[in-house]
Amino acid sequence: MVLERCGIQRAELVVAVTGDDEDNIVVCQVAREHYGVERVIARVNDPRNHDLFDLLGISPSVCATTSIMRLIEHELPDHELVPLLELRREGLEVVEVQLGDDVAQRQVSEIPLPEGARLIAVLRAGASDIAGPETIVRPGDQVLAIARSGLEDALRRALLT
Repeated sequence: MVLERCGIQRAELVVAVTGDDEDNIVVCQVAREHYGVERVIARVNDPRNHDLFDLLGISPSVCATTSIMRLIEHELPDHELVPLLELRREGLEVVEVQLGDDVAQRQVSEIPLPEGARLIAVLRAGASDIAGPETIVRPGDQVLAIARSGLEDALRRALLT
């Protein structure tokens, strides 16, 4: 078998990155269930299959299509909140929020962030600062935040009102 010729008996980690989701699922399942490999990582080619990988416990999984889409959204000027990185196993997301010109200037400590969300950086005029309680956010700033999955709307409301 191909996996045995590759030395799967000694593997601590298997990464399945073929161009076919079904092959990646099979490689990960065989590695884990037949050869006892504890850590598997898979490439997801079709974003619609991401839930299937999760259902089968194949995590983390990486989808280039989703990553490229997020990079494109990041460059579009009219998006208020752009997901940049999803840490699926941890249930966290890193998002970027573009503050409008109508947002009041205030300190991070004055922003009513939802429980499970933190600001991590403020980008202004080509420079970035790590966000702390005393950091000032101003209209037009880009703010990076980390939040539990599902808090995007609450985070948007807290930052944009």
